[in-house]
Amino acid sequence: MKFSIGGSLKLAFRPWVEGLENIPAEGPAILASNHLSFSDSFFLPAVLDRKVTFIAKAEYFTTPGVKGKLTAAFFKGVGQLPVDRSGARGAGEAAIKAGIEVIEGGGLFGIYPEGTRSPDGRLYRGKPGGLARVALATGAPVIPVAMIDTEKIQPPGKVVPKLMRPGIRIGKPLDFTRYQGMEGDRFILRSVTDEVMYEIMKLSGQEYVDIYATAAKRQIAEAEKAAKEAVKAEIAAREESGA
Repeated sequence: MKFSIGGSLKLAFRPWVEGLENIPAEGPAILASNHLSFSDSFFLPAVLDRKVTFIAKAEYFTTPGVKGKLTAAFFKGVGQLPVDRSGARGAGEAAIKAGIEVIEGGGLFGIYPEGTRSPDGRLYRGKPGGLARVALATGAPVIPVAMIDTEKIQPPGKVVPKLMRPGIRIGKPLDFTRYQGMEGDRFILRSVTDEVMYEIMKLSGQEYVDIYATAAKRQIAEAEKAAKEAVKAEIAAREESGA
């Protein structure tokens, strides 16, 4: 996959990269990135010599039929780990477990602290669960990463990407070993997460919004629904008055 997909991506899109020297040649580390596009999980591994393991919903690996098998093979090939989102706490606990396993195996674990793609290109509040808990449970360094312009290449809902150069800025590793073993303290988890998000903001230059991206998506959806209802109401009123 490194030579096929990774090579093709680099040849077609020519991503520019800053801070490659901050990625350790060996040993575990957590890559904490902003999340602008579905393609983020492909561009970042493509520019690194080492394998990066991200998590993906289990449905990508369990869909029946030929298409399902091809999809599963693809995600396994690019280093995605299946996460079962069922259960009381869903994907959160599964993601933490998967991250710890990758780190204990000496690998690079990629995670998006926002928890979902940004709905409008801004940087949203990081969720304090997965990132901070994996970092404090393992003592692994956290390397902030900023994806640049990937949302312009493949906006949400678009299948065919636009050919343009994305950018990747990789910051210096952050050491949180002073908090190791304190992953049960929610104030420490929030502090660690906010520190990482601040570094991502500096690297990306994004506007920071202190709410979760999931909440922002709900607000946007509700606003769009209200706007459509208002248009329908106006049309109905005009038809009634015309009648």
